Amino acid sequence: MILKLFDLNIEEVLEDWESEHAIREIIANALDEQLLTNTKDIEIKKDSSSRWHIRDFGRGLQIEHFTLNENPEKINNNKGVIGKFGVGLKDALATFYRRRVGVEIKSKYGTFHLKKETKQGFENISTLHVEYDETQNNIVGTEFLLSNVSENSIKIAKSFFIKFNKEIWIDDTEYGQIFLRTNLGGKVYVNGVFAADEPNFMFTYNITNLTESIKKKLNRERINVGRTTYSGRVKDIILASQNNIVQENLVEQCKNRSKGILYDELSWIEVSQKALNLLHQSTKAVFLTDIEIQEHPELLDWARRDGFDIVPISQIQKEKLDRQMSEGGPEIRTAGIFINEVNDSFRYRFINLSELNDEERYIFKRAEDILNLINLSRWDFPKLLISETMRITNDDTGGIWDSNLGAIVIKRSQLSSIENFSATLLHETGHEQSGATDCTRSFESTLTNYLGRVSKKAINNV
Repeated sequence: MILKLFDLNIEEVLEDWESEHAIREIIANALDEQLLTNTKDIEIKKDSSSRWHIRDFGRGLQIEHFTLNENPEKINNNKGVIGKFGVGLKDALATFYRRRVGVEIKSKYGTFHLKKETKQGFENISTLHVEYDETQNNIVGTEFLLSNVSENSIKIAKSFFIKFNKEIWIDDTEYGQIFLRTNLGGKVYVNGVFAADEPNFMFTYNITNLTESIKKKLNRERINVGRTTYSGRVKDIILASQNNIVQENLVEQCKNRSKGILYDELSWIEVSQKALNLLHQSTKAVFLTDIEIQEHPELLDWARRDGFDIVPISQIQKEKLDRQMSEGGPEIRTAGIFINEVNDSFRYRFINLSELNDEERYIFKRAEDILNLINLSRWDFPKLLISETMRITNDDTGGIWDSNLGAIVIKRSQLSSIENFSATLLHETGHEQSGATDCTRSFESTLTNYLGRVSKKAINNV
């Protein structure tokens, strides 16, 4: 047996790494080899001597794999390999040595151990070396044998990989995968390796199509990666998904906005825009900004009368939706669209007085008496029209002040009693005189004034 020493040029590195971080790198390399060679699943098991075995069934580790060097095969591979530069293996070996983990590596090319030796030519410097026995072994693939490793370290190391976690798959997209979140929240994986916890994410994500930015920013530790590194790709994954579960969750989030309960993905304007489009498709809803709700309360009244849900949106979301529609995209029921729908819903069929029966004609001719009750000058009397129909979508509208016609239009059915006709006429006259819409202070003040005038005349006539 001839032993050779191969200098790893490592003194002390990665003080914060524990055994599980080193084991993670060994597992990552084994998974990469399984993927690249399309061989059977890797094995992780403990033997009767309490040594842990991590084995792949690929091509076998060689001495040159211990160098720090770009691996063209991995760099050019788009299948989702984890490592690329050989850094992980050297970091793992250094950590094993530091944490007093026994290491033996076997492949058909020989057996490898770790040993601290003085650096050639520099007797005062000791570095970590690989002790290499090139006697061939009868083995397929590469096997790491680790001693002095706890079961908990193996458990933690495996938890870094989506392969060993019980994540519930939902969807695959060209950018990555989506999984259900757990009770503890969501996570982000990159090529199957844990990158970050995201407690307020709606889902767990595995990014498999890496951007150049992600490749550059993934740190040596692989964990606690900043959100800015992966948020763009997570956004791409959601936007690309057509999965029903994903879409239903997005819709539910839109409904929860008014309660202030939102997952972080909905803070991204593109995702919120998709959610709003999905909600529009699945629900009768009107999308109003907070300012529109405050300044146009009549829109709330019309929406509720017609059976629509009110969905509050931000000004930025409204601008995004308006831009979508202006560019030929799907139409969303924002304030302007809804107002047009309401206006278009009116279909008048005007009738002449001669078409009224005697009772209806009698009630209609009392209009002047009714308006005199509020001391309205004859010159201020509004134009009054009677229509057989009002709205094609809703039949409970008894009258309206139509500024386009410059007239109050009252539905014929309101002529069934003096009470109904009077109430409708005075209500719509209030709109005509005040120029204000329902649910506004100005309109309420006008009606209050009318009540005072009518009450005064009624009392004086007692």
